[in-house]
Amino acid sequence: MAARTARPSLYISVDIEADGPIPGPYSMISFGAAVAGRQDGGSYTAADPEAHTFYRELRPISEVFVPEALAVSGLDRDRLVREGADPDAAMAEFRTWVREVSAGAQPVMCGYPASFDWTFLYWYLMRFGGESPFGHSGCLDMKTLYATKARVPLRAAVKGRMPRELLSRRPHTHHALDDAVEQAELMSNLMLWQP
Repeated sequence: MAARTARPSLYISVDIEADGPIPGPYSMISFGAAVAGRQDGGSYTAADPEAHTFYRELRPISEVFVPEALAVSGLDRDRLVREGADPDAAMAEFRTWVREVSAGAQPVMCGYPASFDWTFLYWYLMRFGGESPFGHSGCLDMKTLYATKARVPLRAAVKGRMPRELLSRRPHTHHALDDAVEQAELMSNLMLWQP
């Protein structure tokens, strides 16, 4: 029996901003995505992280929020209530974008760390539209990737201890698209890194 060849993976860096710790009671108020690169077999090709991006600010889904969490993004909640994108429409647009940029490849969400961003993103994709272009597990955590390659404990996998050549020169602004682009560079640097 011939071995099945896996489809290439297209890594999409995603960063979200939220007004609380968990989806449902709290809202994802913005999210950004940037194509990081493509892996085909053992070969990884970095993409220009500014070439294919997606960004939306969302209307909150509840009245509940944590002021300290909201303050991280600097977004105005009252403005988002009035002008934020409808979550159903935004998630439909995002699904379409993911399918377009990943044509011929399996899309994989990546983040640093991915756990918080994936929790909100996957919940929103399922709650608003009932499907995820990443499936239920198409997620890669860059923190774990670094810990594995560097052979350090997960709690030691922090940007302040990483070799400088791995880090993006872009600032971490807490604007979801800026941070997704920054993380896309980190992802490519990690994938190409030979420690």
